[in-house]
Amino acid sequence: MSTRDLDVSLGAAGVGGVSTTEMVLNIGPQHPATHGVLRLRLTVDGERIIAAEPMIGYMHRGAEKLFEVRDYRQILVLANRHDWLSAFNNEVGVALTVEHLLGMEVPERATWTRTLLSELGRVLNHLMFLGSYPLELGAITPMFYSFREREELQAVMEEYSGGRMHYMANRVGGLLHDLPEGWLDRVDAAVEQVRERMPELESMLLGNEIVLARTRGVGVLEMADVLAYGVSGPIARASGLDVDLRRDEPYLAYAELFGEGGPGRVVTREEGDCYARLEVLAEQVHVSLDLARACTERLRELGPGPYDTRLPKVLKVPEGAHYLATENPLGFNGYHLVSRGDKAPHRLKLRSASFNNVQVLREMLPGTVVADMVAILGSMFFVVGDVDR
Repeated sequence: MSTRDLDVSLGAAGVGGVSTTEMVLNIGPQHPATHGVLRLRLTVDGERIIAAEPMIGYMHRGAEKLFEVRDYRQILVLANRHDWLSAFNNEVGVALTVEHLLGMEVPERATWTRTLLSELGRVLNHLMFLGSYPLELGAITPMFYSFREREELQAVMEEYSGGRMHYMANRVGGLLHDLPEGWLDRVDAAVEQVRERMPELESMLLGNEIVLARTRGVGVLEMADVLAYGVSGPIARASGLDVDLRRDEPYLAYAELFGEGGPGRVVTREEGDCYARLEVLAEQVHVSLDLARACTERLRELGPGPYDTRLPKVLKVPEGAHYLATENPLGFNGYHLVSRGDKAPHRLKLRSASFNNVQVLREMLPGTVVADMVAILGSMFFVVGDVDR
């Protein structure tokens, strides 16, 4: 008998043969375990979850419609806000899509700088979840350690862009300005500081008996559900899906970084449980730190040079359509741009990672108990703004 058949039979007969009544339980939209205004409607029989339905839309801001009434310079401001933990990476996707329709070649120095900042942004994203996930399980200390490491990298990101969350550092054709003097040395120092102290944070997570008990074998995401729901990123790779757009459909400087002899590698696990997802996130931090060091070395080799492309006062994109997906920290982040030759997009459809990653909860939660729901939900590493857009 399958797990789901067993759950159905338990729902009919009750636990231990005692007759029970199903109850609908609302988790959220305001709840400490939901990362924001996400609502889960659970059908439970005692402590056992029989059915789960993610109820989204409480934070919907209509970003895709706003794209249509902003010119191509302005839409970058909107793009970095839907997943506010991956702001720079969001901007890159829009800039690359627009540049493709323009047939624009971006200076090599800008390409490598974008790659560097994207990987620093990936580490910042992962450190946030490595700190917040144990907080949801009842452990507060790892959050302080993860934020200590985040501050090392936030300092260099802020020095370059002037922002701490919404960097607005990309421009169509390149970047907002050149690298500050001595900045690459400060990036290297921050990267090495984080690398040196990561084992302290990892020992609290991966070597913690309580974390192991709450996460190992809990919330297993099957490969069939990964494929059916379009799950991507670290969540999918923790279930054994060996897909990473940086290697498989390279953009920016990733073809070289993930090529033969490069530092890039794809982190996967087979178990597909909460612990595997945590392991993938922790190991990806180390990979991104290696990629960041490779970028600083290449930027030193390139030396001074152009960092942007001169644009007309009124930027109009030729008629056409293009779809481009990037490997954002949380998964596939795709933009489908349709232009009619105007200074604003006719249509800009956003495919966000968290939207698909959250929908699969309807397959993962049935059969588990309510106490494990928090551990499973937190391990999906989503941002509600990225769900609702």
